Amino acid sequence: MEALGNPLTFRLTPGQQHDITQAAALLGDDHCDYVIADMSYDAQDFRDLVESIGATAVIPSRKNRKQPFAYDPHLYHERHLVECCINKLKHYRRIFSRFDKLDVRYLGFLSFAATLLWLR
Repeated sequence: MEALGNPLTFRLTPGQQHDITQAAALLGDDHCDYVIADMSYDAQDFRDLVESIGATAVIPSRKNRKQPFAYDPHLYHERHLVECCINKLKHYRRIFSRFDKLDVRYLGFLSFAATLLWLR
């Protein structure tokens, strides 16, 4: 996701697989100052990866963490751009209802819808 809330890339995972398994691939070689993510990305390995690329992790700690990490709540509010982008993509009926049975076709239409968002 770029700063204006437009999607850059997608990675599909099976429904039973956690999203954090694709987090390192989504970061890639791009340089960023901050990585803003929700509580599901609160893993020490991911935080170490974010620090190794020279970025600051803006991730709230889970409730069961004994020593919670500090984060900037004002910067964390920028995560609403991700939710807004997902909402824009769900305006396309074929995406929110998942008519496509093959992941290749679903990803293809998802990319097409993202291109339409970029062209607005």
